[in-house]
Amino acid sequence: MNQTQESVVIKKSDLQQFLRGAEYDPHRLLGMHRSTAKGKAGIVVRAYLRDTVRCEVVGVGGGTEAVFPMECLDDTGFFEVLLPGARKEPFPYQLRAYDADGQFRQFFDPYSYPPFIGEQDLYLFNEGNEHRIYTKLGAHVREHEGVHGVSFAVWAPNAARVSVVGNFNHWEGRYHPMRILGSSGVWELFIPGLRDGDMYKFEILGEDGTVHLKTDPYGTYFESPPHNASIVYDTRRFEWGDAEWMERRAAGEATDRPISIYEVHLNSWRRVVEDGNRPPTYRELAPVLTDYVVRMGFTHVEVLPVAEHPFSGSWGYQVTGFFAPTHRFGEPADFMYLVDYLHRHGIGVILDWVPGHFPRDAFALARFDGSHLYEHADPRQGEHRDWGTLIFNYGRHEVRCFLISNALAWMDRYHIDGLRVDAVASMLYLDYSREEGGWLPNKYGGRENLEAIDFIRQANDLVHHYYPGTLMIAEESTSWPRVTRPTTEGGLGFDMKWNMGWMNDTLEYFSADPLFRKYRHNKLTFGMLYQYTETFVSVFSHDEVVHGKGSMLMKMGADSISEKARNLRALYGYMWAYPGKKLLFMGNEFGQSSEWHYDQSLDWHLCQYMDHEGIRRLVQDLNRLYSAESALSCRDFDSEGFRWINANDGDSGVISFLRYGGEEEALFAAVCHFTPVLRRPYRVGVPRAGYWREVINTDSHFYGGSDHGNHGGLRAETVPCDGFDFSLCLTVPPTATLIFKWAGE
Repeated sequence: MNQTQESVVIKKSDLQQFLRGAEYDPHRLLGMHRSTAKGKAGIVVRAYLRDTVRCEVVGVGGGTEAVFPMECLDDTGFFEVLLPGARKEPFPYQLRAYDADGQFRQFFDPYSYPPFIGEQDLYLFNEGNEHRIYTKLGAHVREHEGVHGVSFAVWAPNAARVSVVGNFNHWEGRYHPMRILGSSGVWELFIPGLRDGDMYKFEILGEDGTVHLKTDPYGTYFESPPHNASIVYDTRRFEWGDAEWMERRAAGEATDRPISIYEVHLNSWRRVVEDGNRPPTYRELAPVLTDYVVRMGFTHVEVLPVAEHPFSGSWGYQVTGFFAPTHRFGEPADFMYLVDYLHRHGIGVILDWVPGHFPRDAFALARFDGSHLYEHADPRQGEHRDWGTLIFNYGRHEVRCFLISNALAWMDRYHIDGLRVDAVASMLYLDYSREEGGWLPNKYGGRENLEAIDFIRQANDLVHHYYPGTLMIAEESTSWPRVTRPTTEGGLGFDMKWNMGWMNDTLEYFSADPLFRKYRHNKLTFGMLYQYTETFVSVFSHDEVVHGKGSMLMKMGADSISEKARNLRALYGYMWAYPGKKLLFMGNEFGQSSEWHYDQSLDWHLCQYMDHEGIRRLVQDLNRLYSAESALSCRDFDSEGFRWINANDGDSGVISFLRYGGEEEALFAAVCHFTPVLRRPYRVGVPRAGYWREVINTDSHFYGGSDHGNHGGLRAETVPCDGFDFSLCLTVPPTATLIFKWAGE
């Protein structure tokens, strides 16, 4: 029933400040408050509503609905009512708003709720130790005091005002201003009735009076360019089916198992030709990619960054939505489906992670609250001039908290099995790619970025603490020591590091004309001097097949495609026999001729030709051998598992070595020959008598070779050679790798 009420007028200065969009604390004015008017205590309710000509306060609960008409104080929709004197304590209520056509909506008032983030959460965030701040900041579908809606929270300590704007309020910043929580710099607001699919941004008034319209740093879903609004999305809806995989992962150790990684860029792996050559969705990719990876024998898929990015030409390495799988291939639940599908078929998923920099896009992190918040203000610290991007301020607690929680969120929400951390060298060195005078030394006068080092160590430790069995892999291209040693031993705490030195030396060797390779023989042997200083992944990644570098096939120092294919097969045989986990970028496994292009499908039609199909078959067999024979993986990081047979025959273009390991001390001998000459006989020393079975011959006709070889194997002779009592008298095919397994006496 309607009840009488007395009129009270808000201070004119307060009303004008609010209407100008300059009110720092909207909860001070809006909502229900105890008040005193004309010497009497009572309750005042205020609301600011768009497209509303009449509004009422409706009491809820207690069995009786009391209705209190409100007075309109401004034509833009500011309403107020002072409730009767009998009402001295706040009570549950809703607002009933009428538009000009007489239609009404009734809803809970966003300004009637207390904060949903606790003081302890804020303290830990400001301290840099709220590891799961992504569950508090951002937009979250939740029930708050028994009411369903969406909570919004954002860190903007230097803002004069922050509002939630979206399709639910016509993107008008005056209608949902947020409150700041003490000195934390965090603004929050709970809006009842919102749901999945609502689009939003944060409208931020800087201290200088400039308005900035920003996407949510913690947003989980975004609309497609040229638009860039954040979209409310409940990531908890998906039902996972990979419990067995997750349990097995947590109990496992990466160092003693085979890891062969297929690096994939989802946009260009395989297009849907029959539908305008569009890229596939996450759900379309799941069965096709999984089937291919399983058949090829890879153990993991590594995905180039799928975090939201506006420019496809960045390949995903210039991120604007760090917590959101890109919209390009579907919703977050669709990405979960892809990961789940791979897991249920025994394939791990590694994600490229980019905590080293972010783009300058005005709608994202750059100058987020009108100040240099996530980045350094000084360009000598805050800019990557080569890339045109900005560098995170790792010394700021809240920024470090943002990045660490981001790493953990990918593990938590999406069951990611590991992160390959991009551009680690650019984080470690203050003078990275900078001229003299263009950088600032640390407090000790050195070039090391002490804050970034602390961040890296903390991130690695926390990922391993919360998610045992996951991998942290560094793409680090310098000689920085102890990258893969525990932080307790002064290391950075990574599990593995890309072996960029081995990759560069090997490609320099193979790019040479075979006639002159003997002058570069040290490129094949130098890497063993540092092989066991870190735990390495041998890689041929996407970076090696772009920007005019040529494809892996075309890098080979030979004239014809057939000879290039022969060289590439020999190289892959050498790579799989050599210590270290393995990574191969998509298309490399079948010797794609052209460079990779981010917006085109791989040239799958090449597999109809033996020069390419033979390479693919070889990689498949190498993976099968590598996974089946523990001697080729269990001691990848143990120098006792490797021994040179002969590293000095550069004139012949041959290196040979042994791999030891396994429960029965299995033994493999690799003979790698990189000149186009048939060498027969060629003697190689071995440590054991008996039969040595030829398990890989990259010159086999099955791979498109000339089929020179050793008839499946041969017995060692009691002829001393290479410092051993026994030896094999081999036929060594031109430009080929042979792998032998000792089969016993």
